[in-house]
Amino acid sequence: MKNKLLGVILVFIILLTSGCGANDYLKDDKKLVQYEVTGQNLPNNILCQPEDKELYEIYAKYNDELKISLEKLPKCSEFKINSNKASGIWELLFVKPLAYLILKLGGLVKNMGISLIIVGLLIRLILLPFSYKTHKQSKNMQKVNQEMQKLEFKYRGREDRDSMMMKSQEMMEIYKKYNVKPMSGCLIAFLQLPLFFAFLQAINRVPAIFEDKLLGFNLGMTPYVGLSEGNYLYILLIILIAASTYFSFKYSMRSTGAMNQTPEMESQMKMMTNIMVVIIVITSFSLSTALALYWIVTYAFIAIQTFIFRKLTGDKKDNNKDKKDKNNKENKKKIKEKLEVKRGLKYGNN
Repeated sequence: MKNKLLGVILVFIILLTSGCGANDYLKDDKKLVQYEVTGQNLPNNILCQPEDKELYEIYAKYNDELKISLEKLPKCSEFKINSNKASGIWELLFVKPLAYLILKLGGLVKNMGISLIIVGLLIRLILLPFSYKTHKQSKNMQKVNQEMQKLEFKYRGREDRDSMMMKSQEMMEIYKKYNVKPMSGCLIAFLQLPLFFAFLQAINRVPAIFEDKLLGFNLGMTPYVGLSEGNYLYILLIILIAASTYFSFKYSMRSTGAMNQTPEMESQMKMMTNIMVVIIVITSFSLSTALALYWIVTYAFIAIQTFIFRKLTGDKKDNNKDKKDKNNKENKKKIKEKLEVKRGLKYGNN
């Protein structure tokens, strides 16, 4: 299950950097058109006109490739949910309302970066009850798995019809005992995905976001371009991406797999987490600052959220396990020291 989760995250990162498919980007001789000033690839389905003159000229040059002609697009400051016809229900219900919210809030706070952070946090807060339910289901599922192992041992080698019926009945009683619905956790997780992907599309398709700045960062610029121009603030951005991702993964892994893990499994999970963080850091060099900010805020929120959830659900077993591991290490150290002393006495070294 954890391998699949990490696989989904990896696909998600790839989609971030490729813009959810090369078909949604301007092309020149099958190569993606890139804005050299910022290093970002330019989408062909923008929702409003860019105000930057150089960027406008690039879009005017590739006007034939745009989903909606440049002259028919409203200015970003005049964008409305009903501006132009939506390409489908997905865009109408999710992408355009989120884009409108980001733009309007950006106008109020006078900064698109701050607007982006606020909207990202609002989405996480809206999904907070669902996330908590998923966390509780995960903790209960660990208890279910413990009893399922005992059940499998109980009915091992018994494959007659009556035994199978009794086993099935006992399985249902275990699920009922811990109030676990096997499919509900996955369903809640998948219900969140459309909102996240819609938010990413809304960010990517509004040029005004990438034309703004926040704390010395150009929201459209990638860390690679920023660093190549001598702006070493982008190192801080990379560090924040790495830190937020690491702690998010760390708490999530401990939350979903703290029980019934062998030292070998724990070692593998730590290695996988470290590998994923390295991959994300390398990938983040090609992310626009706007998307990087979204990533940092989202994963920092998830890390804090998971930490609080663990406290609320009383993960005492994790703490006891940590104490036991510590005591075991200390005991092994003492035993090793005693053996060294005995060995020294035996051979006359002491």
